[in-house]
Amino acid sequence: MDGNVKHYRTIWLSDFHLGTKDCKAAYLLDFLRHNESETLYLVGDIFDGWALSRSWNWDQFHNDVIQKLLRKARKGTHVIYLPGNHDEFARDYLGLRFGRVQIEEEVIHETADGRKLLVLHGDVFDGMIRHARWISVIGARAYHALLFLNRWVNRCRRLFGMPYWSLSAFLKHRTKRAVQFIVNFENAMVGVAKAKNADGVVCGHVHFAEIREIGSILYANSGDWMESCTGLVEHFDGRLELLHWVAMDHQPQLLRNGGDGQSTEIPKIVFRGNS
Repeated sequence: MDGNVKHYRTIWLSDFHLGTKDCKAAYLLDFLRHNESETLYLVGDIFDGWALSRSWNWDQFHNDVIQKLLRKARKGTHVIYLPGNHDEFARDYLGLRFGRVQIEEEVIHETADGRKLLVLHGDVFDGMIRHARWISVIGARAYHALLFLNRWVNRCRRLFGMPYWSLSAFLKHRTKRAVQFIVNFENAMVGVAKAKNADGVVCGHVHFAEIREIGSILYANSGDWMESCTGLVEHFDGRLELLHWVAMDHQPQLLRNGGDGQSTEIPKIVFRGNS
């Protein structure tokens, strides 16, 4: 490790969607190399099991992310994995430990300044996911179509020497229906935190990084690594901060001449589904 490594009490990361073309694994690996913590929460959708019904794209960066996470655990980081709806297969192992990796549905995290934060992915309180999974699958496919367009936009930007920019995030933040969905989700998460007598909630799921007070409850979302490339950190005094890795001009060395988080120099392993 070099001298640029930052140390935090806690890091929350979510929504990698490893196994998809749109996972910004190179940026994620760069983040993991430059940031250490005593506790690391993986807040769901780390793998994209839904992608198995179409194809699973896996390159060396994806391997390196897994190896880096396991290395952190071996070296003493307490890793807590809270599965989401895209990696729901891991919920078969709730309550188990694999070395220093612990798998849970939800946990209460106590910050250095004494606040109790409920930590969970958030999908189990999403009515569309809970009551009509097939509708959410259709929505996911439309979302992946938008991410496909996002890749082409960034290839064009790369030709002109422009940095990565998320078209999908831009549209989502400005679409009234999407914004209302996020507001409803935030209010639901706050309601759950209140019901559990927590001071706040940390979640993922909606790919919208945020820290804000809603009434008396702190709402924090760690974002994603398909669009925004964000992580949530706790400083040693208990302060929470969102790190926007692309905006902070952290561009992986292999991508200095690129722009979309994907390497064309590393061969992909593609597993095709039957459907």
